Amino acid sequence: MKKEVHLSFRLEAYKSLPDDFHSNCNEKNLLASACRELHVPQLPDMRCIILKKSIDARKKSNISIQFHVCLTDEPDQVVSGDMNALPSILGMSRPVVVGFGPAGMLAALFLSRKGMCPIILERGRKVDERAGDVEKYFTSGRLSSFSNVQFGEGGAGTFSDGKLYTGISDHRRAYVLDAFVGAGAPEEILYLSHPHIGTDRLRTVVASIREEILSRGGTFLFERTVTDLRTENNVILGILHAPSDDLHNEEFLPAKEVILAIGHSARDTFRRIHALGIPMEQKAFSVGVRIEHPQEWINRMQYGSSAGHVSLPPADYKLVAHTSTGRNLYTFCMCPGGFVVASASSEGQVVTNGMSEYKRDAVNANSALLVGVNTDDFGDTDALAGVVFQEKIERSAFTAGGATGRAPVQRLEDFFADRISTSFGTVKPSYRPGVEFSNLRQYLPANITDTIHEGIQIMNQKIAVFSHPDSLLTGFETRSSSPVRIIRDESLQSTGVRGMYPCGEGAGYAGGIMSSAIDGLRCAERIYENQIR
Repeated sequence: MKKEVHLSFRLEAYKSLPDDFHSNCNEKNLLASACRELHVPQLPDMRCIILKKSIDARKKSNISIQFHVCLTDEPDQVVSGDMNALPSILGMSRPVVVGFGPAGMLAALFLSRKGMCPIILERGRKVDERAGDVEKYFTSGRLSSFSNVQFGEGGAGTFSDGKLYTGISDHRRAYVLDAFVGAGAPEEILYLSHPHIGTDRLRTVVASIREEILSRGGTFLFERTVTDLRTENNVILGILHAPSDDLHNEEFLPAKEVILAIGHSARDTFRRIHALGIPMEQKAFSVGVRIEHPQEWINRMQYGSSAGHVSLPPADYKLVAHTSTGRNLYTFCMCPGGFVVASASSEGQVVTNGMSEYKRDAVNANSALLVGVNTDDFGDTDALAGVVFQEKIERSAFTAGGATGRAPVQRLEDFFADRISTSFGTVKPSYRPGVEFSNLRQYLPANITDTIHEGIQIMNQKIAVFSHPDSLLTGFETRSSSPVRIIRDESLQSTGVRGMYPCGEGAGYAGGIMSSAIDGLRCAERIYENQIR
């Protein structure tokens, strides 16, 4: 027998359930409810598997916890991860994976499980060492150009909220989630409607995946930056790489297949690829600021009188405002109970992002407020014009922050009034290594700041504290996605270099952890299929 059913628990009624129900929503807790709903007897061999859990808070006076469960008496089976079913073949060439963010990580994991013993090059350090470098930057402003929030084992997503939800539908999603759970991520990511891992747990997950790849014959070369490609008749022969702190000491690594999963901040690699004449193009992206409110305010707005209930997680939001400027303002990478983090990858820049740990228990909520920019905004037809556009804003933010790595900030009331703030109100900044009062309007194009101004007021109609005068804006968020696309064909190979697979967010084919991981899997599958033919 296998039957699916929806279960709904009103928040007030939820209190009458077992004490451990709030933190352990497992089959034992839900089995009796599922049997009652389906009008079947509860037998010893029955199991209740959670397929999805979500919160319905549309009516603040009637918030409910929603479950979609499967009641079964069949033996436990692995229903996902079936991409491991094909046998590996001896004698395969070893593919090279450049970059160990989500795309490179899942590509390398898949290839290693197929017995292909991939070689992984990562310009940054192992995740534990990288965490030390990031903390040093947060506390002192001393930046490592190759080990920071953007570069290093795990990619940029390691120092974020670890969000795993995506708008794309792909069967590989189950493979990714199973891989993360197998590496130590909480099992709830398999069924939560908005799963996340948190920065603190992501570090151990990333390290565990690395250990599995090593155990299956993979090789890691950390602190190695790709400096050039070698081709013949438009076919990849290999890559040149060098120590990240000594780029003149190059070595050649032969390769028949290279997955280029370099991330959206590998600007030196973009420039080298462009110089080689490999087809690439401009890509639209978004820029803006981070907004902070006390998490308590957001909880109250989203949950009403139920805010603070033990069964409710820190509240989040997702908003879009259509403005008279002809552009939309939208929230992105909203981090409940999190921090605004310093995310530059080179000296002379200030870049912001958001980060939460698993418990999401910090004082402030933050989100990016982004406005789309298109290729017409770049003022140049060169493929790298979007990179130049980003760099200009990041340098201006560095200047506005006092040229010390501090970020420019402004109370929302002062942003509306077009003046520099002189003091903080209720909301205190979470950004480290520090902030400097500034007028953010002076450093962004007017069509962007006008959209932010109007859009925040529209968003306030949905969340009534959104335009509170003490809300805090921190500049600037520029790396929402890659500003370029490395062109590939239906085989997922570069149209200019056969055997090279541009992959993930940096190549312009994904946005976020899950979609990047899925794209990495697609490229790895293609390499495996090509070799077993």
